[in-house]
Amino acid sequence: MSNSMSKVMEFENEKILEYLPGSREREELKKALKDLKEEILEIPLIIGGREIRTENTGQCIMPHDNKKVIAKYHMADEAEVKMAVNAALEAKKDWERLPWEHRAAIFMRAAELASGSWRAKLNAATMLCQSKTFIQAEIDSACELTDFLRYNVRCLYELYGEQPMSLKGSWNRTEYRPLEGFVFAVSPFNFTAIGCNLAAAPAISGNVVLWKPASNAVYSAYMVFKLLQEAGLPDGVINFIPGKGGNVGDAVLADENLAGIHFTGSTEVFRDMWKTVGNRLDLYRTFPRLVGETGGKNYIFAHSSADVEALTASIIRGAFEYQGQKCSAASRGYIPKSLWPELKGRLIEELGTIKAGNVEDFNNFMGAVIDRHSFNAIKGYIDYARDSVEAEIISGGNCDDSVGYFIEPTVIVVKDPHFKTMEEEIFGPVVTLYIYEDKAFEDTLELCGKTSQYGLTGAIFGRDRYALVKMEEELMHTAGNFYINDKPTGAVVGQQPFGGSRASGTNDKAGSKLNMLRWICPRVIKENFDYVLDYRYENNIE
Repeated sequence: MSNSMSKVMEFENEKILEYLPGSREREELKKALKDLKEEILEIPLIIGGREIRTENTGQCIMPHDNKKVIAKYHMADEAEVKMAVNAALEAKKDWERLPWEHRAAIFMRAAELASGSWRAKLNAATMLCQSKTFIQAEIDSACELTDFLRYNVRCLYELYGEQPMSLKGSWNRTEYRPLEGFVFAVSPFNFTAIGCNLAAAPAISGNVVLWKPASNAVYSAYMVFKLLQEAGLPDGVINFIPGKGGNVGDAVLADENLAGIHFTGSTEVFRDMWKTVGNRLDLYRTFPRLVGETGGKNYIFAHSSADVEALTASIIRGAFEYQGQKCSAASRGYIPKSLWPELKGRLIEELGTIKAGNVEDFNNFMGAVIDRHSFNAIKGYIDYARDSVEAEIISGGNCDDSVGYFIEPTVIVVKDPHFKTMEEEIFGPVVTLYIYEDKAFEDTLELCGKTSQYGLTGAIFGRDRYALVKMEEELMHTAGNFYINDKPTGAVVGQQPFGGSRASGTNDKAGSKLNMLRWICPRVIKENFDYVLDYRYENNIE
């Protein structure tokens, strides 16, 4: 029994390590890379703590060395989904009754491991599996992952402390229950931290989870699951069920105990899931909570007063870090004609210095795109632009899959602001720029706001404060995360809670109380101290 009001530690973002030559962290990471590459893992399903091998397997392949297999993984089907549901519901009986401090302690322990003894292993797994450079892996699988775990505990503590007012004669309090049923977590390939958060955020809140990671990120997701086990996560609270989206998803969405979906991925898949859930509302025991972060066609909009040097650096970082495979990556830009000659020269010069290749070489700024499907899709957009009289590729454009799935950082300049690559999500190292007449500033702002179905991130550049205010107002509904004189990527847990609206998702802001609130179901309790002894009201008595 706990007769205390626990207070959690103050939150601080995990410090990004530098990995300087000769540093301890650099040597540890190199050793972890070597050790992981020497072994081909066999990754099972993990259901109720049991390792399940279905013999229906897939392979984990390094994108920058596409002949190198680092694991084979077993895939779930309908039978394993039913097994996972049963295991989760059985675990729920004890898990949702566990004092919240003890749930929190498990994930705080996981954060301690991720930022300490597991750091090199998680980063190495992310580098090999997702072709992230050491710095992109450090930001993701060490720092952001740790931040999510710690900050979610902080958010839960603050939520639980929000209580209603009570008047004389009664006491009102709110109990924050978990949802009734299980949560389905579906994670993408591009961020190890997102996979962890999609499964862990509902679990910290007392829910049980079925976690299906993206097929091309099973390797790093498995490392995260083993981290959580090491931290003391009870069996069945989170169940690890990689597999084909249709096979797993169809079985999950057909179960009456579905209480929520925590999703990051494509807009099309999330829409299909939403439609399926909507058509089955009579089946479910409760209305499922749907939380999704989906696509983006994120922009950079520059005013004629913008600093060209800052604009150049932000376009390159925003569009090409992690090969443009961030939900927030800059994919389209609006540049005033007066700045274009200087910006064009700087861009071409700087892009010529970028090194791409095997991410195990710490000198490389870029790695490979995730797989052959992505490679072919991105190459298709580049070829389309190359063949069009409405577009010009001013830098990059070369693609080579002979060793890994490498695509050069590519800049396309178009005459038509509605050109295909200005409107469609590419999810690769391609940015398209439209050069507008300075006098058409306001009209182009309106154009930017109406061009895309998405509303995830956007950035504006300028030193004219009146112009900045105009841009901020005009682009109000175009981005859930909005940046002034900065790239539209790099949201930090606790500083810029992340998410967008329109076709970019439900904007429930991962890494905030808004997201945590979706995984709890409040119960308001009133206890009366002034007993009513007569059903009659005094003003009804003559």
